[in-house]
Amino acid sequence: MVPFTTRNKGKTVMYTILISLFLGTVVGSTLVWTHAARPVWVIVWGMVGVIVGQFSLGLILRGKVKAAMDAVQNVLLSGQKKAQQKINHWQMRPPGSLKQAQTELERDQRVFIEQALETSKRLEKYVPWTLMLDRQIATLRMQLYYQLKEFRKVDALLPKCMFMDPMSAAMKLARLHVRGETAAADKFFQKQTRRLRYGQGTILYALYAWMLVQRKEIEAAHKVLVRACEKMENETIKANRDHLANNRVTQFSNAGLMEEWYALGLEQPKVKMQRQRHPGQY
Repeated sequence: MVPFTTRNKGKTVMYTILISLFLGTVVGSTLVWTHAARPVWVIVWGMVGVIVGQFSLGLILRGKVKAAMDAVQNVLLSGQKKAQQKINHWQMRPPGSLKQAQTELERDQRVFIEQALETSKRLEKYVPWTLMLDRQIATLRMQLYYQLKEFRKVDALLPKCMFMDPMSAAMKLARLHVRGETAAADKFFQKQTRRLRYGQGTILYALYAWMLVQRKEIEAAHKVLVRACEKMENETIKANRDHLANNRVTQFSNAGLMEEWYALGLEQPKVKMQRQRHPGQY
């Protein structure tokens, strides 16, 4: 599937605005021709026509866009539910090969993510009618391609994305790190963390501190974690701050963030399958 791109360099004609203006013009012209209102009221009622038209069309379109977005989310939730059921089964009855089980999970994940990408095509017809929808679609698809580890497509979509949540921002930050764009990564981290409220952005602080550790900038990493501890309560952040403060750099680990951390693909989790116990075995 080809990544979503905006036509005409993003200068999409907003049909809703044009229709609303047309409606306002019709209302105003009708009042003029019928001499039903004075010139001042013609302008007022024309503006009311524009506002009512914009509001009505917006309400209808929001419902349709939400339904299309929900369809994508339902595909993902259904796929994740089936994957979790399979994992739960393996925990009770371990598979013969852990590597084969992992391959099977990755194959299943690819199937439902590709289905979600296909379903996202339903949103495209609303782009000319909905402000910023093209960027929302790009962000959605970037996140899905990231899960598929198709990073060339991820990188192509990043300039069109909106980073309204810490996880999507962390994905861009991780890509900047992998591509060796240190200055851009530093600037992007500072920009994203400025807008965070208390308790938000754990993954961003954890990721950036990890990046600094990889760059051997231990003191800078410690300062980032100290700042993070002032903005949130998180055991992984606190533990890593203490490790760096006491020169235990090798014990630095974001594993405590679990899936949120491993979703970035910078480290692989150490998976331990539960051993099957036989009656009388402890």
